[in-house]
Amino acid sequence: MPEGGTRRGLLRLGLSAPLLALDLPLASAGTILAVRVWPAPDYTRVTLEHASKPVFSHATLASPDRLMVDIEGIEANGQIRDVVSKVRPDDPYIAGVRIGLNRPGVVRLVFDLKQPVRPQLFTLNPVGDYQHRLVIDLHPVVERDPLVALLEQTKDEPVRGNEEDPLVALLRERDPGHARGPADSPGPSVSETLAQSAERPADHAPRPMQGKRPARQSGEPRDRPLRLATIAIDPGHGGEDPGAIGRRGTREKDVVLAIAQELRALIAAEPGMRAFMTRDGDYFVPLGTRVAKARRVQADLFVSIHADAFIKPTARGASVFVLSDRSASSTAARWLATRENRADLIGGVNLRARNREVASLLLEMSTKSQIMSSQVAANAVLGELRRVGHVHKPHVERAGFAVLKAPDIPSILVETAFISNPQEEARLADPRYQRTVAEAIFRGIRNYLRDHPPAPHGGRV
Repeated sequence: MPEGGTRRGLLRLGLSAPLLALDLPLASAGTILAVRVWPAPDYTRVTLEHASKPVFSHATLASPDRLMVDIEGIEANGQIRDVVSKVRPDDPYIAGVRIGLNRPGVVRLVFDLKQPVRPQLFTLNPVGDYQHRLVIDLHPVVERDPLVALLEQTKDEPVRGNEEDPLVALLRERDPGHARGPADSPGPSVSETLAQSAERPADHAPRPMQGKRPARQSGEPRDRPLRLATIAIDPGHGGEDPGAIGRRGTREKDVVLAIAQELRALIAAEPGMRAFMTRDGDYFVPLGTRVAKARRVQADLFVSIHADAFIKPTARGASVFVLSDRSASSTAARWLATRENRADLIGGVNLRARNREVASLLLEMSTKSQIMSSQVAANAVLGELRRVGHVHKPHVERAGFAVLKAPDIPSILVETAFISNPQEEARLADPRYQRTVAEAIFRGIRNYLRDHPPAPHGGRV
């Protein structure tokens, strides 16, 4: 057997062998432009950027767990080798990668896995600054429940008296052995979703805005909360999607994550409040998944944080948005919403694996009650932002942002500043300013909850 054939045989068996086939030339081969690896608790994404549309196939093997990916017509060049060095030791899913020539004109990648995975592989057409992309998503067989993630984040926070954390009870009600697919896997039909919505208990129903805090009863502590309020913090963009980029190279995804982490720390230190992050690292989360996560943990307020760009570099100041059930409140608001809603195209969503009817239903179910509550929360946050710096508009704006369309959660989107403005870009990159912005948002949230506390429901405290 020729030497190259021996190596290919070893690779099919998953054996560790020197893969010298990398040095063999490929006839009419394409080019790998870049390799990126995005590890995260929810899933790991590997992206191979191509000069032309990739042709691929894949298979999984067990004992040990491996994923094999064959890619046709590419060069075994330095870029493809980079996937080996870019796998981090703390990656939850990938132990290592081996690369070799499976057969003439076909390069094989073997991912040695730390646990069984549910792989999703798909291609993306050129968009923004990206050329063709092959995306390899490695999801756990059992999806990580956002409720579990929230409980892990707040496990050291005391619950009033000796009562059990209501989220623990809620989690116990659900089947712990039920294996759920990735967040963007096919869901139930529209009719099934509507039926489930009609049958779900009251604590899942849309909640109208609560009135002023009731009068304090004799002997009741002044600051005793009616129950813990859960704030879903949503740092925009992430992973493949950098968001807006300033002239100095400051990336929106990095700035908003830093502000979100500051905000989470402030909320965690406040009695009666707890925070849940839709992402807590540099990885991509689809827009619909961000909303679904917030609903899964029964958030009382959804706060999406951004630092966007505009066509005019002179645009400056913070803005706060709520969902518009009609049209955008300004041309700039419409432009920003359109730009933000392209995040799924840039970040990379597997459209074939999504139930489009359910996604459309979720984005059309928003209620007037939700918008009213969102407006009150947005006014409170905008008032605090006005105290620490310039605001773009003196009032809350409205536009059709996809992440604001949860039907039962008051939702606001905060544009902390314009990263396209050189002066504001410099401030956004300053950790002290990031802290200042986080403190202003926190005070607005606290003021909103003080006047409109979440009422007890569904056994939650």
